[in-house]
Amino acid sequence: MSQAPDSSRRSTRPDIADFLAEAIFSGEYAPGDFVPKELDLCERFGVSRSTVRSALQTLVAAGLLTRISGQGTRVRPLQEWHLLDPRVSAWMARFAQPNPRIQREIFAFRVAVEPFVARLAAEHATAADLLAIESAYDGMIQALEQDDLRWQGLSHDEHDVAFHEAIFAASHNLVWAQISHVLKPAIALLVERSNHSADELHDSMERHRRVMEAIRLRQPEQAAAAALTVLERTGRDLGLEGLMPSLSTLDVPTTSDKEAS
Repeated sequence: MSQAPDSSRRSTRPDIADFLAEAIFSGEYAPGDFVPKELDLCERFGVSRSTVRSALQTLVAAGLLTRISGQGTRVRPLQEWHLLDPRVSAWMARFAQPNPRIQREIFAFRVAVEPFVARLAAEHATAADLLAIESAYDGMIQALEQDDLRWQGLSHDEHDVAFHEAIFAASHNLVWAQISHVLKPAIALLVERSNHSADELHDSMERHRRVMEAIRLRQPEQAAAAALTVLERTGRDLGLEGLMPSLSTLDVPTTSDKEAS
């Protein structure tokens, strides 16, 4: 982690909550560990005790920390963190990349949820929904043709996240649509990590295209199966294949099947 800030940085009032969130999400402070004492944080950042207490209270309210009288402030178990809180979700996207457990949990959630949501989208998508999905897909394709992987001011990864968000919206279920907004930074974390080489990206685009086509053709089962193949690619890139269900029974061709035909 970063060292104590110098005098020039102290004048900018460092965000102690962000500093501690980074240490927690990266795994430097694991569940059950105590974070530095208030006086140590005061000295480290050159701020008042009330400022430190306010920062700690922010993380207590977010479910990351608990104050124990006479002992200090301890990191709470991961399942007690308020991951659907927008600020916590944003911390997760910014700071959780080195933390394999959090990545596994996000990925497992996507595997459980996204095929079902894709099925709903195939049943309920409107013309406007299809346009949003297709626009995000086209943005991914166009970005791949650019040296900096950007198109119309957005990166390939941002178009990728927009694609998944549009599918959640196309479900026309209020809860799923809201969850997609809250989890957007968390989904972005996995998208950023899983999109690597050009070959992998083009393979991923073909898998995304199948999801889009199944939704457009109102084929719920095929949409669900295609969504799983997108996640299969993500899981392979992240080394999380063990969290995937078997794809052998899915009624959707893989890239190798298509090439063989």
